[in-house]
Amino acid sequence: MFGKCSDGMWKCARIAALPIAVFCATSAVSGQSSFELSSPDSRVQVKIETRRRLSYSVLFKGKILIQGATASMTVDKSVLGREPKVSSFNLRAVDQQLVPPVAQKFARIHEHFKELRLDMVGNYALVFRAYNEGVAYRFETSLPRSEVRVHAEEVNLNFAADYSVYYPQEESFFSHNEREFGYVSLKSITPQKLGSVPVVVDAGDGIKIAIAESDVEDYPGLWFRGNSSRGLSGVFPPYPLKEELKKDRDLEVTRAADYIAVTSGKRTFPWRLLGLAEQDGDLLTNQLVYLLAKPSQIEDTSWIKPGKVAWDWWNANNIYNVPFKSGVNTETYKYFIDFASKYGIEYIILDEGWYKLGNLLNVVPEMDIAELTDYGRQKRVGIILWVVWKTLDDQFEPALNQFQKWGIKGIKVDFMQRDDQPLMNFYHRICREAAKRKMLVDFHGATRPAIMTRTWPNLVSTEGVRGLEHNKWSKDTTPEHDVTLPFTRMFIGPMDYTPGAMINAQKASFVPIFEQPMSQGTRCHQLAMYVVYESPLQMLADNPSNYLREPEAMEFLARVPTVWDDTKVLGARMGDYLTVARRSGRDWYVGAMTDWTPRDLEADLSFLPEGSFQMEAYQDGVNAVRHGSDYTKVKSRVDRTTKLKIRMAAGGGWAARIYPVR
Repeated sequence: MFGKCSDGMWKCARIAALPIAVFCATSAVSGQSSFELSSPDSRVQVKIETRRRLSYSVLFKGKILIQGATASMTVDKSVLGREPKVSSFNLRAVDQQLVPPVAQKFARIHEHFKELRLDMVGNYALVFRAYNEGVAYRFETSLPRSEVRVHAEEVNLNFAADYSVYYPQEESFFSHNEREFGYVSLKSITPQKLGSVPVVVDAGDGIKIAIAESDVEDYPGLWFRGNSSRGLSGVFPPYPLKEELKKDRDLEVTRAADYIAVTSGKRTFPWRLLGLAEQDGDLLTNQLVYLLAKPSQIEDTSWIKPGKVAWDWWNANNIYNVPFKSGVNTETYKYFIDFASKYGIEYIILDEGWYKLGNLLNVVPEMDIAELTDYGRQKRVGIILWVVWKTLDDQFEPALNQFQKWGIKGIKVDFMQRDDQPLMNFYHRICREAAKRKMLVDFHGATRPAIMTRTWPNLVSTEGVRGLEHNKWSKDTTPEHDVTLPFTRMFIGPMDYTPGAMINAQKASFVPIFEQPMSQGTRCHQLAMYVVYESPLQMLADNPSNYLREPEAMEFLARVPTVWDDTKVLGARMGDYLTVARRSGRDWYVGAMTDWTPRDLEADLSFLPEGSFQMEAYQDGVNAVRHGSDYTKVKSRVDRTTKLKIRMAAGGGWAARIYPVR
């Protein structure tokens, strides 16, 4: 059944089999103020109260997780959600299969939920959805005004106990969102401790709650503060009134309004969502953020081509054994194109340095973009250009038109560091206009665009993650951090961590070196990231000269896909280890990663179909405990009865390609 009203009467009939959507509506019982909604499998329950204020509680398998959470919106002079009166309610169920244009986890996504819509006196509504994988709600308004100001939105989450939290603490709203997810108690999160999304709560008994949002447009992003008790309160960057540009990229807000958005009086607002996981590995397959996003706004997506990228910035263009001086010049990038062509890598990036900062139309004299795009076209390698967002915003039409004329395949837009309403609108604008010119988009310098990849399938990756680049200047991108990210940051969408280091070091021998960087952990830890980390535009961050010295590793990196037909989590514990299997066509790839603790794991291959398979596995070498780059490649026959023994060194990993014996 859909849900139960406070009078104990069911307002919808039983449904034996759900087609794509089933609707069932009724008028609210006079004076009714309590409603219930359950997920299709009945394990998730939402209890909603509409007495003096809108509040709700969330239960999972009978356990109270959220108790008396409150929600409201202050629009102009009205507080929607205070003294609420239900005029009618509507119940709906949806059970359907979605086919994403860019398959991040699955070729098909099962969307199955029950929905309760509460229409309220005052021209607004509150919509709740219960999925097997979590809960979401949103406000809708039908105010008779073309423009309104939203002064505040209340998102108060009150938890049933002082749970522990993976909390990405920030210093201010001006941020790259490249944070560690500190494991702290709710009570330790004071109102002064600002946090970005996602926040993941450990509710005990293996249950995790991932807090995020979806379908954010013409509205600021959601952040959190604590209350030194058992709750988290949503906060939003205010609407900017005055800004100051520092250098070419840091546009900081110096004066802000007392409201968060100026928007239409008739609209839907962003979804506030709680992803629920019975065990840690369920966070990796949870697709609530994607499902709740607005469907694709691109009619023809056939031109969108995910793939791997040979990237220049991390390795500082430090190629060697060449007859020319390496650096930001045409000869160096032809070398990158030759490397990419040799291994079937789809793209290269021209990162910072190709244009004179502040003017995208002023290419440095050492670079000939037209020559490079022509050369890349001959070699079947596309070119992606890095740009500072503010410079692009200032030169929007002429710059994009010039990129299109050159034949550029995509843009990497960087340094936004904000998600107030104007910046959120900028993200949508870039994706829309890039799509008109058949260009891919990769956003760096912010987390929030990660939630937009369903709406804009040409948005193939986003940063907003403390990734490999931090190893150039710090020691904070550790293997423990690496095995926390799939359960936290990756929950909201693709993650441009930029893996692929070929110089690998254990803890005692790691040194940050900006010009010749290395990674923490083993070579196989890096290789496994190509299976574990989701990014339809996946980087090869290291130097092509280093890769060319590693033909055996390149056998794996050249073949590993960036999009997947199926995903299986074979074992996982947040912050400790995980083993993930993913399928592309008939081939399976398996990646395992651990923190600084050596581990022996078992992987059950019963997910394989019948038949015999060849496995090519890359495992930590016997000396990987001292020399992080040490690994061994082994080949063996496996089938669905095989139980793999995976041994990983400290900071280690394991990666394999499994394909049918032909």
